[in-house]
Amino acid sequence: MPSSPRSTDPEQQRLADDRDGVANWRKWGPYLSDRQWGTVREDYSQNGNAWAFFPYDHAHRRAYRWGEDGLGGVSDEAQRLCMAVALWNGHDAVLKERLFGVANEEGNHGEDVKELYYHLDATPTHSYLKFLYKYPQRPFPYERLYAEARGRGRTQPEFEILDTGVFDDDRYFDVFVEYAKATPYDLLWRITVHNRGPEAATIHVLPQVWFRNTWSWDEENPRPVIAPEGPGALRLLHPIWDDYHFYYDGSPELLFTENETNVRSLWGVAAPGPFKDAFHEAVVRGRKDALGQKGQGSKFAGHYTLAVPAGGSATVRGRLRHLSEEEAAAPFADFDALFARRVAEADEFFEHLQDGITDPDARRVQRQAIAGLVWTKQYYEYDVWLWQKGDPGQPAPPPHRARDRNGDWEHLKNADVISMPDKWEYPWYAAWDLAFHMIPMARIDPDFAKQQLLLFLREWYMHPSGAIPAYEWNLRDVNPPVHAWA
Repeated sequence: MPSSPRSTDPEQQRLADDRDGVANWRKWGPYLSDRQWGTVREDYSQNGNAWAFFPYDHAHRRAYRWGEDGLGGVSDEAQRLCMAVALWNGHDAVLKERLFGVANEEGNHGEDVKELYYHLDATPTHSYLKFLYKYPQRPFPYERLYAEARGRGRTQPEFEILDTGVFDDDRYFDVFVEYAKATPYDLLWRITVHNRGPEAATIHVLPQVWFRNTWSWDEENPRPVIAPEGPGALRLLHPIWDDYHFYYDGSPELLFTENETNVRSLWGVAAPGPFKDAFHEAVVRGRKDALGQKGQGSKFAGHYTLAVPAGGSATVRGRLRHLSEEEAAAPFADFDALFARRVAEADEFFEHLQDGITDPDARRVQRQAIAGLVWTKQYYEYDVWLWQKGDPGQPAPPPHRARDRNGDWEHLKNADVISMPDKWEYPWYAAWDLAFHMIPMARIDPDFAKQQLLLFLREWYMHPSGAIPAYEWNLRDVNPPVHAWA
């Protein structure tokens, strides 16, 4: 589909280049889930209770099998390498790496995310992305949220985080997470923390870079490594994929570990570590011995301790760049100018898109709604045959699994970036939701919208009977014929 004559802005050119195979601008995007725990893919239980088999309390200690989650995160289109921020306010019991919520059986109206976060801006090629997370300066009220959710009936309203009082007196941080692409393989990352409270407050900010664990499930996938390479730089080495550099600004404490399940903590199995939760152990509990002692690993974080004055702000910067890109002597020399350019280009893109919309508030609402649509893309992997059969070296799934759930969908093999209904409450595609989503998506990215609709008609998605997969809890469930309508 050619661009319209008036749509000659840089973002439209990037869309055209991506469509024509000139440059893969969609290679990196907001493809991390907000919640991987409690999903069908991660459920290897005897009774099929996904929420109980992989609860939130396990998420920081247990390596995922089929995907990754994070806070305002991005990954490549096959989710080999991930980036997301972690936070600690000095009081919480858990390092804040992902969004918290109550499971289906815990909420009085079902599952419910108990956080304040906002998708503020996004372009269709992800050349610019902006996300806001509101982080209390008081201890995060996990137990109270659990207790209220379990104690209320269906006729009562849900108990939300604002009801706990942790945001009273404006004692919270606004954490803005932004990404800007210099090229399809050169990603700039800016984290800006604003102290909205009446007093100075300290926050620990940990930009994290890690490889999704594929080596534990497949012996043919060797373990990649992240290791220092000169001042302010890391080398990200993947034996059978691409190699990148990650540059960090300033002088953070460098933390390394392995993206491996803490079998010692969860199940009392003797194992040396280091494990996935080493950053939690080191920052929250002061256990530096939990970290990798070799100065490298499959998971990295730069640990910044920031004292932010009342009403003030502090910024952390990072940059991920493919080794094939031209290396600048100073990776942050053009950082701010590139960010400003991408923000201006995002404004230009929406100026064209919103031609004829005169109400400023309506323009803001539409732009943020589009941001939500773009941010809820997710890498989704699910191989039903392998999920039923189990992985080499791992405990076998229950033998009745093939009868209990999705037993006649052994052909289904998904490993794509897909539009999700919601990456926390529904971190799995729903065919009719996707069909509805592609109507507004076609306004900003018709090629992606067309690709998504056609994807579900491919032989590794559609059932031999002609059924379109509904959603992972029941692929056979009946959907209205909205796919054809879309």
